[in-house]
Amino acid sequence: MTSTDLVRPLWRALVVFRVITWFFACLGVYTRWDGLYRPTGAIALLAVMAAWTVVVSIGYSRSWGRRNTRFAVLDLVVTIACMAGTLLAQPLSHIQNGASVLTSVWVAGPVVALAIARGRDGGLLGATGICLALVLLVGPDQWVRVLNAVQLLLVAGLVVGYAATTTRRASIRLTEAIAAEAAAAERIRLSRSIHDGVLQVLAQVQRRGKAMGGEGAELAGLAAEQEVALRTLMTGRPTVSSQGTVDLCALLLPLATTSVDVVVPAGQVLVDAHTASELVAVVNEALGNVREHAGPAARAWIVVEDLPGEVMLSIRDNGRGTTSERFAQAAAEGRLGVSQSICGRIADLGGTAEVRTAPGEGTEWEMKVGKA
Repeated sequence: MTSTDLVRPLWRALVVFRVITWFFACLGVYTRWDGLYRPTGAIALLAVMAAWTVVVSIGYSRSWGRRNTRFAVLDLVVTIACMAGTLLAQPLSHIQNGASVLTSVWVAGPVVALAIARGRDGGLLGATGICLALVLLVGPDQWVRVLNAVQLLLVAGLVVGYAATTTRRASIRLTEAIAAEAAAAERIRLSRSIHDGVLQVLAQVQRRGKAMGGEGAELAGLAAEQEVALRTLMTGRPTVSSQGTVDLCALLLPLATTSVDVVVPAGQVLVDAHTASELVAVVNEALGNVREHAGPAARAWIVVEDLPGEVMLSIRDNGRGTTSERFAQAAAEGRLGVSQSICGRIADLGGTAEVRTAPGEGTEWEMKVGKA
């Protein structure tokens, strides 16, 4: 199976960058060899840098190194220590008088690593750490000498961090799209088989059962319910989005039965998980009232509308209906299904709930809640 992790190539590029920049550091030492105060110290520093390059190359090539931000922070600490290791080859006075820091552009490695791992904030954290270490080495009076390096590190942290965040979001969306496509293809395959077999049998049972009457009619009703359940299963869609929100429509569609119709928009209606669970509970309470009070032949309709900044949920039935006074009387008698399970939940969500009912005209609930 092809990997959909679009961030992984950035880690591979970082490994290549770290190796190449180590060779640049070696070239820098070679070109400055005659000006080194202690050449053996420079060789020791390059050896340490080579060893750490191997370590981070292995780490960033494995999932444990890519997912563990502490490894990138450790990379930052070791890199700063290597910058200080320039003192093995050059006295501090030489560095502050113009001698170069021997680690060269190799020090940008942890900046890129933190940017990939933690986005813009991680990149800025890494760049700030390296820049502070660089300014301390060259001295506050000589910071202008490293201004270009400071600017490049900060820009690299910002740009790579933004690119990594964008790429990670694209990777999540791609994974979801592939999963949705696979699920849709599987539903289509199952739909063909079910339509050619199970649904036809259920339709025949409904026709024959109604014609037989008695227990046959009861069997026909059960077959009709199973047909609705199967059709709902075949048209189901993913519940959780890439932003961690929940598609309210996907949670309400399974509530459809032979006596309950669910009408939702073609696209997702995204709300947070708590709001979604409370709205589903409200709908179940309303449907329970329909079954208990509206009459055996009553039908119910659930309609979801996606409005700017809010969701409107309508629940209507064609049952016996009642009066507003009966709702108040039920609350006074301690029957809190309407006042608490419906109105109370909507109020807790910061929304509004209105009910319209009259004897013989059914009952209609209209509820509005914010998406956030």
